[in-house]
Amino acid sequence: MLFDYETLKIIWWLLVGVLLIGFAIMDGHDIGVCTLLPFVGKNDEERRIIVTTVGAHWEGNQVWFITAGGALFAAWPMVYATAFSGFYWAMMAVLWAMFFRPVGFKYRNMIKDQRWRNSWDWGLFIGSFVPAVVFGVAFGNLFLGVPFSFDSNLLSTYTGTFWQLLNPFAILCGLVSAALLTMQGGTFLAHRTLGIIQERTIRYTTLSAIALVIMFVGAGFWIQAMDGYVITSAVDKGGFPNVLGKEVALQSGGWMTNFATYPWAWAFPVLGVVMPLITVVLLRMGQTLASFITSSITVLSVIMTAGVALFPFVIPSSTHPNASLTAWDSVSSHLTLMVMLYAVVIFIPLIVMYTSWAYSIMRGKVTAAYMRENSESGY
Repeated sequence: MLFDYETLKIIWWLLVGVLLIGFAIMDGHDIGVCTLLPFVGKNDEERRIIVTTVGAHWEGNQVWFITAGGALFAAWPMVYATAFSGFYWAMMAVLWAMFFRPVGFKYRNMIKDQRWRNSWDWGLFIGSFVPAVVFGVAFGNLFLGVPFSFDSNLLSTYTGTFWQLLNPFAILCGLVSAALLTMQGGTFLAHRTLGIIQERTIRYTTLSAIALVIMFVGAGFWIQAMDGYVITSAVDKGGFPNVLGKEVALQSGGWMTNFATYPWAWAFPVLGVVMPLITVVLLRMGQTLASFITSSITVLSVIMTAGVALFPFVIPSSTHPNASLTAWDSVSSHLTLMVMLYAVVIFIPLIVMYTSWAYSIMRGKVTAAYMRENSESGY
């Protein structure tokens, strides 16, 4: 085999992170644009312009979401099963909210009635804002631990409730996620529009970026003060996965261990604070494409900050810490990881190339004149 088992486990931890970051950057700007829709667009024409900026791309960007789910199922089957058990109602809330997106894009322009179109505009908002918050809430609960355990047959049992997920720290993480994706969508919308829409977008994006910095720093201090999970026994990183074959303990400041061990990892939280401020400066200078790039770096930095803090944990257990799932013991077989790696090496570049081509073909500003010329079509 090309890679040993331990190396493959690390590679797949990184690849799952890449897919999540790709989803947050690409589908995240769709989500952010639709979150801003009711506030930036003051009339039907302005809202049609806003929806049109992402209407041609949003379905293609869902590929990142689907691919991440497929990779999770194939590479980390126990994580997939446990997450969809423990976060079942949260996942259902995301799916129910996201139903509004395809229907909203398709139905919005079918009837020339202001109430009809306003209703679908708010539907697009719900279908974007709710998933953004829930994704952050899920990440927040990982730091607190999820109440689950395994029996002798490795069947997971979740003992918590949906409402337990909505704790203060998780809600803060949900708001961080919403602010992050709103900023991401705002930079894209500013790049694709002109005039008053762009001015309003820059104003709301600035507020989102400032809120993101404040809440991200606050969440960081909160994590630093809370107890974190630490593996206290020896682990055979290259051995056959054994979920119950380790000892895990809660330690004060445990989530900061990796930052103490690898000082270079501090680059991620630092960029997570600095890049939103640079994004705001670039937006106000009219450098909209550059601001989208710095916003995307922010997305990468925030997600990697959480990933580095959690590593090697994927889903810690609050009730049975020894049953916590990690990158070492919740993976598929060596052969499965190797075959999946070949598939990823082939298909991710194809996705990137096709997406780049699609955006290059449909680049440019969406204007009111264009919408008037195409009043019977589009969104």
